[in-house]
Amino acid sequence: MHTVSINDAMKDLPGLINRTIQDIDETIIVSDHGSVVVIDQEEWESIQETLLLLKDKKSLKALLESHKKRDENQEIDAKTVAEALYDLQDKHPA
Repeated sequence: MHTVSINDAMKDLPGLINRTIQDIDETIIVSDHGSVVVIDQEEWESIQETLLLLKDKKSLKALLESHKKRDENQEIDAKTVAEALYDLQDKHPA
């Protein structure tokens, strides 16, 4: 993780963005009012997907069971995306 002041970030924002993307590493921009994190969009989407998976109780249970089976060299039952994210599906009639 790389940290820069807001003044340094403003001096070379394109370079900061390019380094963040190339290094696949977060950059923290610090100001007197707080800090923000700059992150590669694909990395951010991956983090969001992981958080979504971990919020879904059925998916998390399936993930943990799969890891246990893998560790025990057992066959893993594959799930569809809809099955994996069942708890997050819109259950209201169309």
